[in-house]
Amino acid sequence: MLLREVPITVNDPTNAAILAVSEDRLTGFQGDPFGEISARSGLPIDTVLQRIRAMLEAGTIRRVRQTLMATSLADGALVAWQIDPDKLDGAFEYMAREDPFSGHVVIRTTDSATAGSKYRLWTTLKVPQGFAIAKHAAFLRRKVGAAHFRLMPAKKLFVLGVGHIRRRGIPVGSRADVPAAVQDTNVVQLSALEWRVLTALKREFTPQEITRDVWNKRSAEAGVALQSFLAVAQQLERRKVIGRFSTFLEHVKPTAGNERVTRYNALFHWAVPPGEEIAAGREVGRHHIMTHAYWREGGPEFRNVNIMGVAHGLDKDLLLEHKTAIDAHLADAGVRVGYTNVFWGGRSEIKPSEILPDAYRDFCRREGVDPETMR
Repeated sequence: MLLREVPITVNDPTNAAILAVSEDRLTGFQGDPFGEISARSGLPIDTVLQRIRAMLEAGTIRRVRQTLMATSLADGALVAWQIDPDKLDGAFEYMAREDPFSGHVVIRTTDSATAGSKYRLWTTLKVPQGFAIAKHAAFLRRKVGAAHFRLMPAKKLFVLGVGHIRRRGIPVGSRADVPAAVQDTNVVQLSALEWRVLTALKREFTPQEITRDVWNKRSAEAGVALQSFLAVAQQLERRKVIGRFSTFLEHVKPTAGNERVTRYNALFHWAVPPGEEIAAGREVGRHHIMTHAYWREGGPEFRNVNIMGVAHGLDKDLLLEHKTAIDAHLADAGVRVGYTNVFWGGRSEIKPSEILPDAYRDFCRREGVDPETMR
């Protein structure tokens, strides 16, 4: 079959079956990721390789990569930026195009003027080990002319896995039988060999690299024999620095056939009493609609919210129904919520944050900054 004849839309039944697995079901390191997708989807391996390759070339899939638990490898935070409207687009462009350490870059709004609604630009930020995230944020503030920023590092994680296709049609209020697990955010120190393997491991795959023996060239790139490469990768998984193998879809932008995977990106805020954050986060995180859930401190700018989570969908009203169901469940579970809000995502650019120390030094020199002053 010619490549142009291969279906590349997310609503094609075969593609949907592949994506329902490949978006966020392959946790940890996968020695044979495409074989695993084949086994779980019930589709032949050649079909899986052909469809993923075609969707990646068409832009339906925006990237294929082994993800890392970046919170275990670099200091990170969600950052809210207060910026004058006439500088907003320029700030978005710089952080999305020029700053490798800003990941998710999203312009957000609220349905009414509420606490924190003047903070329009939201980003995720990671700074490699040895450098100071507050100094990098201060550099960005000066660079884009922001008036103020709020750093909100994750204290605990409860959900981290974006599976848009499999979340379609989830009943309102659907949740797991037990509360979500708690994940720590402690930074792990790696050896030189582990960094070398990790560097090769994390790079995005090109369409030509979508093959069954996916790690052969990466091990050669790292200068490590294949079996040693696989062993180090498995060791990294045990050290909890490996996330999942994933095919990432566009969050909001139209894809092939003018289809949208999602239309709305909702950042939910809840303020619960100090000491109840973990219990509240575990109850929020058990809801199947949630793609992310964290304990983060919003501070007075956001009326001291401390539980945040993200949900995506094609229908705004339906997402609000999910939010209402979560609120009701929290009340039934005895979680006291003093304040809640929703920040809606608009223009967005999603990319992985760079975490390599050498890349940070290169960035500083490019910007005319002495890397040593950023420690």
